[in-house]
Amino acid sequence: MRMPNFDMDALRTLVVAQQVGSLNRTADRIGRSQSAVSQQLRKLESQAGQPLFRREGRALKLTEAGDLVLSYARRILELNDEAAHALHGRTVEGSVRFGLSGDFAESWLPIALGQFKRTHPSVRVEIAVERNGLLLEKLDSGELDIALAMGHQSRSDAEHLVTLPMTWIGAPFTSVRRTANTPLDLALYRAPCLFRKAGTEALDKANISWRQAYTTANLQSLWAGVMGGLGITLRTAAGVPPTLSRLGEREGLPPLPGVDICLHSAGEHENATALSALKRLVIDNVMGHLGRPTPMVSIPVSRSIQDVNG
Repeated sequence: MRMPNFDMDALRTLVVAQQVGSLNRTADRIGRSQSAVSQQLRKLESQAGQPLFRREGRALKLTEAGDLVLSYARRILELNDEAAHALHGRTVEGSVRFGLSGDFAESWLPIALGQFKRTHPSVRVEIAVERNGLLLEKLDSGELDIALAMGHQSRSDAEHLVTLPMTWIGAPFTSVRRTANTPLDLALYRAPCLFRKAGTEALDKANISWRQAYTTANLQSLWAGVMGGLGITLRTAAGVPPTLSRLGEREGLPPLPGVDICLHSAGEHENATALSALKRLVIDNVMGHLGRPTPMVSIPVSRSIQDVNG
């Protein structure tokens, strides 16, 4: 049996399409026309020798074979990009100051930043982990060049990446049952905090009494307080320790809004090439880890991709 050589550009188009969720945005991201994107996806399916997409109403989603190709595509492209960066990253020089919140600093992003450091040894990256509001204060004061922050999508420098649902979080087997005279114990950041505001407003709207039982300005301290049973809290699911549990309507808790994740930039930068390389790494990793978990492309069936499956 002759093994197919999958087209790298087509694999990259598949990954980007899964990340951004539409053919129009995929075309914008990779700098091609929508018809060219459709052609690449058809080519990939032809190389695979079996259907990679199925129709669901007016949308297309991946088949089991499509999911399998997608998982391998990520690995293939990661190795390809690592090799390219190792060869060409040495020509990129300068320094970039990057700020991020603790939600991202304690999970997958530091690994990606370490890889960037290895493949771009001439770029000096300075990392600052702060609360969201303080990150943007430092960006505005010139102490940071870019910042990955939550909840400030209205700023003119915000590049929206993804919206994540907030969730209630507690220790395993946490009981949130209350009597009329027993308020719900909360573990929260000090004000101002977008999660604090969203949580208390949701409880007030649901006529659930609460009290602030544990206050901190540090994410690790917050997790420790929740794990100790001092109160429940709310964040996104990004970076939540596996020792804690997500809570919700089953426990009588009200629904919560989503929070926008945006990348903010300070504008002109003397090391534009280094900054661009780091921004691309951050965007790709955020979309890869926090983007839509279930592919794929929501478009009218009558559009040019409609004949992907013949």
